[in-house]
Amino acid sequence: MPPLSLHPFPPKLIPTPSLLFNPQSPNLYPQSSHLYYHTPNSTPKRRRFGLQIKSLDAAQVFDYESKLAAQFRSSQTLTIAIIGFGNFGQFLAKTLTRQGHTVLAHSRSDHSAAAAKLGVSFFPDPHDLCEQHPHVILLCTSIISAAAVLSSLPVQRLRRSTLFADVLSVKEFSKALFLNALPPYFDLICTHPMFGPESAKESWNELHFVFEKVRIGEEGSRAERCEKFLSIFEREGCKMVEMSCVEHDKYAAGSQFITHTVGRVLGMLRLESTPINTKGYETLLDLVENTAGDSFDLYYGLFVYNKNALDMLERLDSAFEALKAQLFGRLHDVVRNQLFGNAGKVRPLQEENVNQNGAALVRSSIAGRPLKVHVLDSSGDDNSMLRVGIVGFGNFGQFLAKTIVRQGHKVLAYSRSDYSDVARLLGVSYFSDADDFCEEHPEVIILCTSILSTEKVLMSLPLQRLKRSTLFVDVLSVKEFPRSLFLQRLPPYFDILCTHPMFGPESGKNGWNGLAFVYDRVRIGNEESRVSRCDQFLDIFAQEGCRMVQMSCEEHDKHAAGSQFITHTMGRILEKLGLESTPVNTKGYKTLLNLVENTAGDSFDLYYGLFMYNANAMEQLKRLDNAFEALKKQLFGRLHGVSRKQIFENEDDSQHLLPTPSENESASTSSLEALNIQNN
Repeated sequence: MPPLSLHPFPPKLIPTPSLLFNPQSPNLYPQSSHLYYHTPNSTPKRRRFGLQIKSLDAAQVFDYESKLAAQFRSSQTLTIAIIGFGNFGQFLAKTLTRQGHTVLAHSRSDHSAAAAKLGVSFFPDPHDLCEQHPHVILLCTSIISAAAVLSSLPVQRLRRSTLFADVLSVKEFSKALFLNALPPYFDLICTHPMFGPESAKESWNELHFVFEKVRIGEEGSRAERCEKFLSIFEREGCKMVEMSCVEHDKYAAGSQFITHTVGRVLGMLRLESTPINTKGYETLLDLVENTAGDSFDLYYGLFVYNKNALDMLERLDSAFEALKAQLFGRLHDVVRNQLFGNAGKVRPLQEENVNQNGAALVRSSIAGRPLKVHVLDSSGDDNSMLRVGIVGFGNFGQFLAKTIVRQGHKVLAYSRSDYSDVARLLGVSYFSDADDFCEEHPEVIILCTSILSTEKVLMSLPLQRLKRSTLFVDVLSVKEFPRSLFLQRLPPYFDILCTHPMFGPESGKNGWNGLAFVYDRVRIGNEESRVSRCDQFLDIFAQEGCRMVQMSCEEHDKHAAGSQFITHTMGRILEKLGLESTPVNTKGYKTLLNLVENTAGDSFDLYYGLFMYNANAMEQLKRLDNAFEALKKQLFGRLHGVSRKQIFENEDDSQHLLPTPSENESASTSSLEALNIQNN
């Protein structure tokens, strides 16, 4: 019997290769093939078959690229079990499933519906979950319940090489918990995504992810699995920061805990958006919104489980007390001066003579000095342009002058300090003598002095040298005070416009578009020219895109006390803390740093003026003080409740609620001992 042939053709029928592949043919294979066959010991014979042969021995279709891609994806994906499938666990699961990882979940509450929507397998029983042998167990519980939840897991049902990870906001506690509660054959990594569902709702790009590889097995597969887990966050654009747990908690106390504290204090004030929000106030509103969604348990955990938090709370308390002492100390000095014979420095108006029309007759104290004026060449007058005089040519006066000059208006300036060089660079005519300044008859005079010196500067001006229809404007941060001052001290033939640009050189450096400009037409003459002039002045700010808000001075001060004064107060408190940027800044902490930067450039006189000359400021300061005290009572009251449980009820579970204080914890330890806290 002849040997079995595996050739695709019948035995003894061998196709001629030259006809199967004909390079001369336009087709690779002929449409009708003439096959030659032969038998042993015979010459080839031609035989026609009614067959059309397209190919012979063609390789079956196989998509190597797809298979390799599938193998690569499989090698890069993990089975991750999320323990604690609440708000944050679901937040992480969205990204994990999107990246192709298999996600399992267990929680004491029933989140099966939410899990199904996210493509997550939910297990009410932790035994069932552990028997699935996930590569990673990700602890997403609250800080307070972490110990109890971890101890409830049947870890004996897991593979002994399983990687445990946590995402708690404190790291020394979670590291100690893992090391003490888990057998040594499990891998451990402590992590902290420095963001949450609110701060990272757009993306995780550029947000910090902190981690410490606490214990990773020596096998290459275990190290590779750890890197796969970290790559989840790296692929989303996170800034990966490898840092010890001790170092993390030190930075977090100065950033995360302070951020949440400020957010909660401001939340207690029930701050609301106003028609005249400043950029700084809007950042505070955003901060309140970002922290309001977090439970008190989270904040309480930041306080109790970070040994540095109590020290930061005490520093914040001391800074607030120091600021109040500074405010009231300054106020006390003013009252003393008024009561004990030095009132002339506070109210110089009492020594000045006023004529029957109310115009001051006192000449400038520098009237005898030689004329020092730099007048620009101006050929021809344009009725559409104003002659604007700026009294007080410091930082803010120069800031306004740049835009007013750019719009083509003629700007004159007078100040007690010599700003002639700066004025020349800006295209401003500078006068060192108030009489010379007033004799130029500016149509508008803007008072750009500090709140504290406004009255003194106003009454030093030789008003009799001005045209009787001159428009007086102020740009102070309080409005009832300058309104009252202008009405009392300026003759009735002068026009009065009270304004407040709700921005400054820092917040308005990139343009005024969209920024609020508040104004109140206190007294404008009936003549069409005077009404038109007022409108023309307001148009300077409207042309720059300002949001023009017409509002009474009284209403302004009510809103400003709840926004501007609170903003400056928080900025100055945080400045006294000496906050610095850290390697793990959160969005909220960046907000606080920006707030400090924006308020630190303002003088204490400005802040004191906001307090002294706004009738609503004292009430806001008291509310802020009460809110801070209430928050501290809430923190320490809860801490006291835990202590009572430990002392009088001897509950086993409570031993996990408090960390052991370190030996070098001085101020924190003394405060905790005062509450009779015993640590097991």
